[in-house]
Amino acid sequence: MRLIGRHRLWALAVVIGLLGGLSWWYFSDNESDYHSTDAQLPVNGVVLDTTFYAQDSGKAPVILLAHGFGGSKNSVADSAKELAGRGYNVLTWTARGFGRSSGEIHLNARDYEIKDAQALIDWAARQKSVALDAAGDPKLGVVGGSYGGALALNLAGVDKRVDAIVPQITYNDLARSLLPDGSGGPPENGVLKKGWVGVLFGSGSGFSLGGPVRATGDPQCGRFAADVCAAFLDTVTTGRATPDTVNLLRSVSPNAVAGQITAPTLLIQGMADSLFPLPEAEANAKAITSAPVRLAWFSGGHDGGAGSNSDQDRVKFLTVQWLDHYLLHKGDVPGSSFTYSRVTGVSAQERGLTTTGFKLDTYPGLDASPRSVDLTGREQRIASPPNGVPSAISVLPGLALGGTGLTSVEMPGQNAAFESAPLTQAVDVVGTPSVQLRVASPTGEAVLFAKLYDVSPNGQASLPNGLVAPVRLSGLPADVSAAQPVKVTLPAISTRVDVGHRVRLVIATSDQSYQGPVQPVVYTVAVGNAVSLPTALGTPLTSAETPLLIALAVLVGLILLGILAAILVARARHRGRDRAVVAEYADTPLVIKGLRKEYAGGYVAVRDISLTVQRGQVVGLLGPNGAGKTTSLRVLMGLTRPSAGEVLVFGHQLIPGAPVLSRLGALVEGPGFLPHLSGMENLRLYWQSTGRPAEDSRLDEVLEIANLGKSIHRKARTYSHGMKQRLAIAQAMLGMPELLVLDEPTDGLDPPQIAEMRRVLKKYAVDGRAVLVSSHLLAEVEQTCTHVVVVNAGRLVASGPVAEVASSGRRLEDAFLALVEGGPEDDRD
Repeated sequence: MRLIGRHRLWALAVVIGLLGGLSWWYFSDNESDYHSTDAQLPVNGVVLDTTFYAQDSGKAPVILLAHGFGGSKNSVADSAKELAGRGYNVLTWTARGFGRSSGEIHLNARDYEIKDAQALIDWAARQKSVALDAAGDPKLGVVGGSYGGALALNLAGVDKRVDAIVPQITYNDLARSLLPDGSGGPPENGVLKKGWVGVLFGSGSGFSLGGPVRATGDPQCGRFAADVCAAFLDTVTTGRATPDTVNLLRSVSPNAVAGQITAPTLLIQGMADSLFPLPEAEANAKAITSAPVRLAWFSGGHDGGAGSNSDQDRVKFLTVQWLDHYLLHKGDVPGSSFTYSRVTGVSAQERGLTTTGFKLDTYPGLDASPRSVDLTGREQRIASPPNGVPSAISVLPGLALGGTGLTSVEMPGQNAAFESAPLTQAVDVVGTPSVQLRVASPTGEAVLFAKLYDVSPNGQASLPNGLVAPVRLSGLPADVSAAQPVKVTLPAISTRVDVGHRVRLVIATSDQSYQGPVQPVVYTVAVGNAVSLPTALGTPLTSAETPLLIALAVLVGLILLGILAAILVARARHRGRDRAVVAEYADTPLVIKGLRKEYAGGYVAVRDISLTVQRGQVVGLLGPNGAGKTTSLRVLMGLTRPSAGEVLVFGHQLIPGAPVLSRLGALVEGPGFLPHLSGMENLRLYWQSTGRPAEDSRLDEVLEIANLGKSIHRKARTYSHGMKQRLAIAQAMLGMPELLVLDEPTDGLDPPQIAEMRRVLKKYAVDGRAVLVSSHLLAEVEQTCTHVVVVNAGRLVASGPVAEVASSGRRLEDAFLALVEGGPEDDRD
């Protein structure tokens, strides 16, 4: 087994612990007073490190809050405080084998970790602040994520004192989770998740979030029990699980007791989760037949953290709603509706994914409402590399490439691709796609990795959450014509494949996160004529705070009506002035006379600036930082009002919203591009927002001048700073306005990019168009502009053709320094 680097392993172990830490609580009622007490409690021959958050007055239910693998009671401290603030008693503890608790790790075994939790229930029942259903039976909920979620399920399966549980991002069958097989084979035939197994074993070998590393007698086993350690060593050595190992893993899994659970269960599962994927939650839901069950999917998971902000809000609301109803008897019965989300973009403000939530009346199942999409592609020969070197990359433990917008890596010669035609109708995929696969192998066996890409019209392929389906096949013929079709179930996803996009099925022979064959071999692969895509059309969700938002919307609406009325009155007042044209300047792009801008407090940014920009000119507005350049341009664009002076654009008085502004293009404030859209899509969306006909954009001319080439079809998030600047200039050029105004367009660019920007500006100022560009770069103004206006301390210092301002034989730099040093002082008027 090739393990990832030591430092990354420890870092990922931290991620796992934190993901099990659950900081997803709804804060609306944090009013209760409580206190916390730390204690070392002896239970079942070990000592557990605990913290009890007790209510200061009255009696209340108690919640056992369990941490994730590699974590400790400290991992869930924030969530415990939030729950205590809502009026619950909360008991947190560090599981045996971790942190400052003693004992060995038995992976939630009934005779160890589950008995420990039962002893904690006994202890909680004796606390005076805890409400009881009966003697020794506290009113009790259990919440946990990952390892802690499995504990909640296991505990509810063996102890009827549990009144409600909320397991999150957890498993039903640990053997199947760690050794999956997309062809439906048993774990003994599965493909080992070597990346995750390495992380999990490493985080239990001595490293802990909750305390110091403890030495053990066996350096190979760390703090694991002997049977767990032996199973790990054997499985990783051979790449296969023995029946004894599978029995061990299943004996500690919720599937062994889920049928006995009577406590109402809210199952929350993450879509960005290559460790415990969505089918694990479905398996738990199907197994629990004697209690109310509700499912919810969210955009996070072991690979994607807590998900988007909107998803976090939904999960918080559902969790508290569930606990409040079943423990405090507050609110209506939560019901069994199914909620899920779909990634819809990237938030520049949140620096993460944005999602839309959806709701269905009932959980549809992972293979409901299938839609068939035809695939094309002949049978293909692909090479399986020796010991998986080199390997394709789809997801690394805790770091989903598909969930972060990064691109997965396919190795040439090691994958077969089968693709659909562009879709004529969008497909909302919710569940597990499937496909028929035929494989031939000279060894009679094959290990393959199936994945489903969404391919945009510009050819960019994205793999939802970086998820793949490992497949191990045996009894294969040497000739693919003799191969029998095998149904392969692909990873469960929630995504929308838009019109014009293609579906691409890739069958690869290696993956960085899985353990494949040691010996090299060549397979022949063919697929059926179509891929089956499960679909669902849920109702879009509003947030939990909808009533407040409605009230705010009404208030905002009233304010907007008032603003609209004021705008209409202002336009009526200015209509006559806007229609009036100063005939002398009707054909002059820009005239500024005596411009002054003073802010509250007496600060004067612009004192007295006058300039003229004629057709065919590239005029440089030159001055040091703080000279008043940007303020002047903001006034010119109608973004702020001048204190005095006059601005005429083609003879029209400039006022905010004046129709003449349609003859002007500008880049004054930083451009706001949507990073998940291509450059071309950003330009089209911007022009569409102006309300003008698409043919008036003159997009082809703009693209020729901007010289963005094929990169115009790439996602904007992949652009360099220089490319973003050129895209911003292209946006300002849309419609080929007669006057182009740019504020520091070369700022932050390297010399080659500056030279390209210089070419763009010179090429634009033809056919009677004009450019006004502000800059503090003397050499750029000298090499790019035909005319220059020098400003300092808010006043005009000099203006005219570049050669005249530089005067006989002097470079502009010398002239500029002389002018600025001799210019007005930065005084207050």
